[in-house]
Amino acid sequence: MAVDVLLGLQWGDEGKGKIVDVLTPEYDIIARFQGGPNAGHTLEFEGIKHVLHTIPSGIFHKGVKNVVGNGVVIDPVILKIEIDKLLKMGVDVKEQMLISKKAHLILPSHKLLDKASEMAKGKAKIGSTLKGIGPTYMDKTGRNGLRIGDIFEAGFQEKYLSLVKKHKNMLNFYDMDYNLDDMEVEFHQGIETIKELTAIDSEHYLNKAIKAGKNILAEGAQGTLLDIDFGTYPFVTSSNTITAGTCTGLGIAPNKIDRIVGIFKAYCTRVGSGPFPSEEDNETGERIRKLGFEFGATTGRERRCGWIDLPALKYAIMINGVTELSMMKGDVLDSFESIKVCTHYIHNGEKIDYFPYNINNNVEPVYIEKKGWNIDTTKITSESEFPKELVDYIAYLEAELETPISIISVGPDRSQTIQRDRVLA
Repeated sequence: MAVDVLLGLQWGDEGKGKIVDVLTPEYDIIARFQGGPNAGHTLEFEGIKHVLHTIPSGIFHKGVKNVVGNGVVIDPVILKIEIDKLLKMGVDVKEQMLISKKAHLILPSHKLLDKASEMAKGKAKIGSTLKGIGPTYMDKTGRNGLRIGDIFEAGFQEKYLSLVKKHKNMLNFYDMDYNLDDMEVEFHQGIETIKELTAIDSEHYLNKAIKAGKNILAEGAQGTLLDIDFGTYPFVTSSNTITAGTCTGLGIAPNKIDRIVGIFKAYCTRVGSGPFPSEEDNETGERIRKLGFEFGATTGRERRCGWIDLPALKYAIMINGVTELSMMKGDVLDSFESIKVCTHYIHNGEKIDYFPYNINNNVEPVYIEKKGWNIDTTKITSESEFPKELVDYIAYLEAELETPISIISVGPDRSQTIQRDRVLA
């Protein structure tokens, strides 16, 4: 069997967790392939909202294995909190979750370095979640990092102290007070929790599962426009959030990938600093924010809001090789008389329809307007109930993006999801 991939096409927060949860019954294994606790995957069912940061979004389905891949960076403190909450709900995390020995650990000192770096940048800060993600990936590529497998070997404490010593020396360059001792107590408690989990050579486990005919869904975090190589650099995350990250983050060959499901909102949001061509920093943006409850699941920060951006979406579809789309939060636009769509940019005085190298400077969006449906869609259970204007909006996007939209979300609950058998001619 092949591996399917599900990932975000904008600046994250597209609703990936919900769709993974909806699709999980079709799979034997759900595997996170990159990112860390800077992710906030929100799932809602039976009137309860759940936010996952490290654990894959298939964890609520019995009989499905959830793998945290080697490309993920793990904060033992946050992971322990997640596990404890799930155990109280009766979720057998220790049975259902496996963790790669090659996944890197986020140390308390990584979080201090993250905070110090952002403080030093002042107004030029990138909007980090301050979870220690960047410094951890820096140690990974610098060949200094600690991995899950190190926990189970003799000499782990010596390795830990050696790396912390290096971090303390770096922190001496910043004017920041900190108390590492208190942070380390929770860290080591988290380490003990991880020791109770099953750590695996995930690349072998997953490739054996493929040979055995198992269905695997690879779950991405953040979004394409935050990719370290192809996002709005330097206002990006520290990992590859695109389809290619599945290969390096799980140890799966490119020819094992089949479906690639791209998730996007019917509008756009972004958390933190960085360019956002279609942003509405006005009453319209505030209206979208309130209707969509656009606040970060990880940080609680207000999300910047604006209209859908087709040049950016086309770029993300191209980079990822997307085979089908999921449109999220169309219901947030239910009360709008008209909906704007960014079709082009004015960039350096030229009208373009593609995502350029540098949009950090002045980029002016070019819009068309589509008629809104002005109907409550949250109770709709079938595509046949869609108002004509919503049907037209979906058809327009499919034609422009040259990719079928197979899922429409009309609310946060897993039941508010309409799957379509849709293949473009």
